Amino acid sequence: MLRSERTSMLTIRPATAADVPVILHFIRELAAYERQPDAVDATEADLLRDGFGLAPDGVTPITPAPPPRFWTLIAELSAAANEPAAPAGFALCFSTYSTWEGHHGIFLEDLYVPPELRGRGIGKALLVRVAQIAVEQGCGRVNWHVLDWNEPSIAVYERLGARFLSEWRIMRLSGDSLAALANLR
Repeated sequence: MLRSERTSMLTIRPATAADVPVILHFIRELAAYERQPDAVDATEADLLRDGFGLAPDGVTPITPAPPPRFWTLIAELSAAANEPAAPAGFALCFSTYSTWEGHHGIFLEDLYVPPELRGRGIGKALLVRVAQIAVEQGCGRVNWHVLDWNEPSIAVYERLGARFLSEWRIMRLSGDSLAALANLR
């Protein structure tokens, strides 16, 4: 399903369970960048369970095996071809379905490159790979959210052909509101 892509000294590859600590680190960095540093409740155990079907030890499969709730791409950058690569960003996605199009799609939950590595095409390479996977899988679209103040990202996304869906608003139920609605009869 997911294959590695290599461009010069940048590699985009599917994440493995061994990448979970890096994924969680990037999630926390992204939350800080998005001005919500205390918003992350996710743990390594959550990511192991939901992305890889593994117990918190990262090795023992959960039985019965749950379906993966997400998949992740890891960007790795090396200074030279013979140098070890270091994590340089990630994209975390999951499947969606469009009843109007009659096709599945991809939702890009997180796309993150650390500030010191921005401007090198890493984010673009991750987004290109997500788009390639969408086309390979016959998806009708890729959707994601972007904060209205994140002008640098918005400019990149628009240059790549993405467009705002200004007529749509994001709605969310969580916490007490979710529980209250679930208990309505």
